[in-house]
Amino acid sequence: MNILEKIIIDKRLSVAQAKSDKALEEFQHSLHYDRQTYSLKTKLANQNGPGIIAEYKRRSPSKGLINKSPTSPINVAVDYQKAGAVAVSVLTDTKYFGGTNSDLQSIRDHINIPILRKDFIIDTYQLHEAKAIGADVILLIGAVLSKDESQKLCDLAHALNLEVLYEVHDQSEISKIPENVDIVGINNRDLKAFKVDFKYSKKIYDQLPQDVMKISESGISQASTILDLHQKGFQGFLIGETFMKTADPGKSCQDFISECKTLMI
Repeated sequence: MNILEKIIIDKRLSVAQAKSDKALEEFQHSLHYDRQTYSLKTKLANQNGPGIIAEYKRRSPSKGLINKSPTSPINVAVDYQKAGAVAVSVLTDTKYFGGTNSDLQSIRDHINIPILRKDFIIDTYQLHEAKAIGADVILLIGAVLSKDESQKLCDLAHALNLEVLYEVHDQSEISKIPENVDIVGINNRDLKAFKVDFKYSKKIYDQLPQDVMKISESGISQASTILDLHQKGFQGFLIGETFMKTADPGKSCQDFISECKTLMI
């Protein structure tokens, strides 16, 4: 059994427990449930830089503890926004990534850019949950969903005024991309083995629907990589570990964006 399969087994258990703990109807009473969301698609289309989606991430199955700084999620997110990030990604998976729904919820009231809920979404319950905690965008992972599941989740997300980032890693997942998806992300990290290879972003790019916005995810640590992928056509880049492993993630993000802008002139 690979890491991804273990994660999904545990995710099904945690979602079942969440359903038992909190009825779906309770989400509708959240302060954020009827909030007008921010559009990541619009931010990426109108940005004047590298389109960095900066991630708050405590740990991962492959690297263990990443964030060794005592800085709060709120402070990191606020600093990301000040640095020029177009959005903030927040891990909410607890067992494998050390995240919580509270991380995202606490950040929501302190920034006015889109927040991506980064999790392994397998159930419609999680979409209502995402809206209630203040997310603007949800991640759907092609490797763990069927085509029908992907379309159903995408449709419900849009009904809840949430945008959808659909993640693929290889050609077999392209056919499952929902027709009305907002953004497609190519994950440079193989979620089954957690190994990174940038060839996936370039290899798959030309096979994706031409009229869909595209971003590159995972393992990016060099401004030169951003320049290379931007010239290919990518409009956004999701980066977490590169910033979170430093003592000051916000400053690292700011320096990185400045370097990218210099190269892109």
